Amino acid sequence: MPHARTFDTPGDQRVLIVGCGITGPVLALFLRDCGFEPVLYEGRTEPDDAAGSFLNLGPNGRGVLESLGMAEEALGAGEPTTQLVFANHRGRTIGKNPERTTVIKRGLLNKALREAAERAGVPVEFGKRLVGVDQDGPRRVTARFADGTTARGALLIGADGINSATRAAVFPEAPAPSFTQGVGSGGFARTKGAGEADGVLRMVFGLRGFFGYQVLPGGEVYWFENHTETVEPAKGWAASITDEQWRAELLRRHAADHRVVAGILRATEGPIGRWPLYDLPSLPTWHRQNVCLLGDAAHAISPHLGQGAALGMEDTVVLATCLRDEADPARAFAAFEGIRRPRVEDLVRRARRTGGHMTPNGPVGRALRDLMLPFFLRLGLKSADDIYGYRVPWDAAAPDHAAAR
Repeated sequence: MPHARTFDTPGDQRVLIVGCGITGPVLALFLRDCGFEPVLYEGRTEPDDAAGSFLNLGPNGRGVLESLGMAEEALGAGEPTTQLVFANHRGRTIGKNPERTTVIKRGLLNKALREAAERAGVPVEFGKRLVGVDQDGPRRVTARFADGTTARGALLIGADGINSATRAAVFPEAPAPSFTQGVGSGGFARTKGAGEADGVLRMVFGLRGFFGYQVLPGGEVYWFENHTETVEPAKGWAASITDEQWRAELLRRHAADHRVVAGILRATEGPIGRWPLYDLPSLPTWHRQNVCLLGDAAHAISPHLGQGAALGMEDTVVLATCLRDEADPARAFAAFEGIRRPRVEDLVRRARRTGGHMTPNGPVGRALRDLMLPFFLRLGLKSADDIYGYRVPWDAAAPDHAAAR
């Protein structure tokens, strides 16, 4: 059991966490574990546990949940992914790799983490859209919300995603998210044409897009699609078209690909998610006085490595440890940033490079990819070990985390 912080001044324990997605509740649980009094503030007016698509959480993310003793509970609605199988647009298998992730609907993971935080005594307030932050002194900060209310604490943590209101309020000079020249989609379907549940995430290199899917026990198919789009979609683009219009666009895009892709698209039930793909350029700093950013608010990554949620979870245990072991918040935040920045910025760059290689142009490029993919997959196993093998022991002192692996 990690030791708890001692506090000299009443009120120093109170930490305002803006954002109650995945990262916010995990951070709150770690902070609660070492004596802080975190409060979660969420801009949505109520929980929406059906929102979003799905994610594959790697062992590094699972390891963070294991540190809290809640991996089985939080991931109970998920299923293991034990292998990746890659096929070309004709459906011919061109490569395989073992895998060790958990596939889970994002909304169900959000729900499990939020409810765990609430059971631990962490208050969660909805309808609190952040509009301003006043840093009133070294250990006092005020959050101002759109409903006219305020909240005061010793620290404020922005866990509010790539379009962070915390970042906009406290770091106005920070660069905006960068469009990665890609558009993503995702949904859920039921079709026997996708095969049986076998723990395999299948990836199809289509002629004009990249399509992935996994059949889960019970027959539900989780699928995603990414394709290149050189022009950034206008704000509000996703809401301006219907699911049927977008389905028709994806069917046209994948018309020349293996029939399983069209079969899954036609069988999709419910909404079809669609979103431009962004990452976040390197920020000059992640912290200022008694405010700090983490997760996508500090270092958003494109989805091509499947590491967005896991990197945010890694952040939580490192930040909580630094705050537990260093009484001066500015020093704790600086230590956190120094430990985390090299790893996350390297992975942001690697994710962008990976996305650029998914749909090579022309038959020669495709033939070379099909020929060379097994070789690159073998190299990828070592890369996966570097990514998945990262661990941060919760019971270690903060300086030891620089050597986390």
